[in-house]
Amino acid sequence: MTQYDCDWVDAFTDQAFGGNGCAVVHDALDLDDDTCMAFVRETSLTECTFVGPSARGDFKVRYFLAGTEIPFAGHPTIATVISLIHREKIKSRTIMLETLSGIVPIEIDESFGTPRVIMTQSKPSFGPKVDAANIAAIGGISADDILGTPQIVSTGLPFCITVVKSHDVLRSIQLQPKPLAAFQKAGAAIRVMEPFWVTLQGATEIGDTFSRLLMAPPNPSEDSFTGSATGAMAAYLWRYALIEDRNFIAEQGHWMGRPGQAQVQVLGPQMDIQGVRVAGTGHVLMSGTLFLD
Repeated sequence: MTQYDCDWVDAFTDQAFGGNGCAVVHDALDLDDDTCMAFVRETSLTECTFVGPSARGDFKVRYFLAGTEIPFAGHPTIATVISLIHREKIKSRTIMLETLSGIVPIEIDESFGTPRVIMTQSKPSFGPKVDAANIAAIGGISADDILGTPQIVSTGLPFCITVVKSHDVLRSIQLQPKPLAAFQKAGAAIRVMEPFWVTLQGATEIGDTFSRLLMAPPNPSEDSFTGSATGAMAAYLWRYALIEDRNFIAEQGHWMGRPGQAQVQVLGPQMDIQGVRVAGTGHVLMSGTLFLD
């Protein structure tokens, strides 16, 4: 029987049952795709990571949803680094993670006691703009509820960034499967994810944005914190002058009872963004051993 060490980490929070959970499986690059996806389904989490040695960085990380491998994900990156710290596998305050989307630089800030993981997401790719009516149909809202023009943006994983006018609109959004399927079929070449719905008002007094990501089966119905989409969102908001400060607090998950928060910094001027730094803490909730035949 093959055994693998694993940790369940709540990311973008310093408390149990907050933020977004991710199971991190160590020395597991030998596992096949079907086993990795079966493990994600077993946990009922949105994503899990499988970590091992890298010839290009300090560690190689593979990211899996319940039904597919994806090139990069934000909260699992935070969770992975917190797990590596927990297992005393990191000896430096800076490391490089090898992912399918490229090398992700990581800084670890321990000046406040609890380690804060800072990932620098890649230079954003601004893809096609999407008719607001098409995106509104996916969320069951009106095109008039959307500010500006939705656009597919990626800092490692493509999302359609969609800014809505208020918390009331954000709360009313319900995922409509047929319009979503048509949208994703049209964007199949770039494997676009579900729309990332954003408001320009935090869930708390210190937040600057508040967001939701509703997901289709076999994934959980809603993601409680989406670090990769947060990076893409930050690039979009800065490019189109929807935020005044490139440094801001992003919030997500509060209406699910899993509040999460990230410190965000956009790197570079509005028309020449070089990357996005997304930082957060994590809490190791459980540690154990995965037994496979």
